[in-house]
Amino acid sequence: METVKSRITSQVKAANGFLDVEICNYGKTDYSGNVRLYDYRDIPNFLSGNPFILRGYRANLPISTCIRSLFMWSNETINIWSHLLGFLLFFCLMINDLVFTLPSYKTHVTDYIVITFGLLCFQYCMLCSTGYHIFNCHSEKCCQWWLGIDMAGISVGVIGCYIPALYYAYYCITIWRDIYMFTIAVLTLGTLILQREPEFKTRRWFKIRVLIYIALTAIGVIPTIHWIYLNDGFNAFIVQLFIPKIIVLYLLGMVALTFYLSKFPERYYPGTFDMIGSSHQCWHFVVVLAFIWCYYSGQEILLYRIHNTCIL
Repeated sequence: METVKSRITSQVKAANGFLDVEICNYGKTDYSGNVRLYDYRDIPNFLSGNPFILRGYRANLPISTCIRSLFMWSNETINIWSHLLGFLLFFCLMINDLVFTLPSYKTHVTDYIVITFGLLCFQYCMLCSTGYHIFNCHSEKCCQWWLGIDMAGISVGVIGCYIPALYYAYYCITIWRDIYMFTIAVLTLGTLILQREPEFKTRRWFKIRVLIYIALTAIGVIPTIHWIYLNDGFNAFIVQLFIPKIIVLYLLGMVALTFYLSKFPERYYPGTFDMIGSSHQCWHFVVVLAFIWCYYSGQEILLYRIHNTCIL
């Protein structure tokens, strides 16, 4: 019997080199217009990243059908909408800040820039993730291209947490503020450059990629400890006010990473969480929650700086 993977393939290279148009048994629609979904054993290798998700896969869809699959039920539906709605949330928060919140605080232009920059970074991260989960089923080249974009979004999302935090934490010590912001920017840029290498996106580099993102996040402990020292330790009111928020943010990051690496819960119940409740979906929700926590913590430290002037 001919398997699902048997196909006649005709590839048309697009100008940017990553779009493939395929005539094959994948991506067929039935007479009702629904996109056919596949089991894990029937999908192409480039989609086989999680062997514990057994069904609900889209495969080799044309771009237009990828977009249409936004409104169909598959194992990517929650991955797509969790970050698409996350993008809309941060966009609305940005508009609210620009139109209502920041004018009511009577803040400076730099406050507008810093707060907006953080929210734009979150939005970029959400859009990159959404794009990857929409189009990763188009073709292997398209999947790899969007994976690079998705990874870039993670780096940008991390710097979106760093910049407002460093700016207001070191608001009164500008030399250290500039040093740390410059250092984080350089490290993030280095990560983005490394992500352009095709080898970096392969499964062989998975552990290295994870370690790089952990390092990019964990390095924030250094300016945190320095900030505590410069504020005369844990007895300082500002330290007592904001250290719990920093701890919660790192805990959320650890929870998200645990879901991502462990593939829990589907690892222990293969096929049970194919559509709802998989580790990657949990990862998505915790990332959104971490960004929300980071945003509101930034709002609080902004208010603290407004009401507490620097002591020279």
